Amino acid sequence: MKISVFILACAAAIVILCVSCTGNQSKKEAVKLTESQSKGISETGYKSMYEYKAVEIWCENESQRIYGICYEPETEEKVPLVIFAHELCSTHISGTSYARELASRGIAVYTFDFRGGSSRNRSDGKTTEMSVLTEAEDLRAVVAAAKQWDFVDSDKVIIIGASQGGAAASMYAAENPEEIAGLVLLYPAFVISDVIHSQFASLDEVPDAFSFLGWIRVGRNYASDIWDYDFYEEMEKYDKPVLILHGDRDYTVEVSYAEQAEKSFPDAELYILKGAGHGFYGRSFEEAVQYITLYLQEINVLAH
Repeated sequence: MKISVFILACAAAIVILCVSCTGNQSKKEAVKLTESQSKGISETGYKSMYEYKAVEIWCENESQRIYGICYEPETEEKVPLVIFAHELCSTHISGTSYARELASRGIAVYTFDFRGGSSRNRSDGKTTEMSVLTEAEDLRAVVAAAKQWDFVDSDKVIIIGASQGGAAASMYAAENPEEIAGLVLLYPAFVISDVIHSQFASLDEVPDAFSFLGWIRVGRNYASDIWDYDFYEEMEKYDKPVLILHGDRDYTVEVSYAEQAEKSFPDAELYILKGAGHGFYGRSFEEAVQYITLYLQEINVLAH
């Protein structure tokens, strides 16, 4: 679950609107963000068909606030929505490159900070309160809110989950199969359960707080919430098409975890990207976008 951060590369400043996450966009507060909103050539060489705007949207879960940015295509029609679930220790910025690519194709993308997902995020919550389960609950809150946004086609909401965000997305999808139209998993971290069990012989040994892999300080619930959870058994509950992308040089999460996921979901397809590690950059990012685009076309979310 290494930090996978896509650096903002555009220098044009635009105004983004700060709205509540209740679907009511009448209250707006102007703030500034560095982002591109013009037609042109995307990072993958795709000729953009849509202009888009970046809009700050706050959601709520159990009285705590969730910060995110929605990349909204400039069109009068309702559009599909991708919700991007970031990696452990990362933030909403991780999904920025994917958001630009998909927004230019006419798909809105909401990339947000999990509560307690890192020490650098803008959402409420502490890292010692976060777990895969709390992230799945954040996805539940975000999906429910997003379906009320007036620009979203509520029948075409898709989740893209990366690393731990992929594990959380899988957990959410298993419990809420009818709420989303599709699921994309990027180097999903189904290894987490094995790592926890290798670190502690029993749940009784787990302290109130501990360092996970030396990357982040987490609480006891990080272990207890998934101690007896079987990702692969639960996958059977989600029978819609699933796209899984994994790198053959991923030394954080072995590709065998993705291979097992492909077998466990009723309808999943795994593509292994050559030369890619735990996080997609450069050529592997371009490949990932191509696979995601084709997948969205196949499930009738994106026009051919």
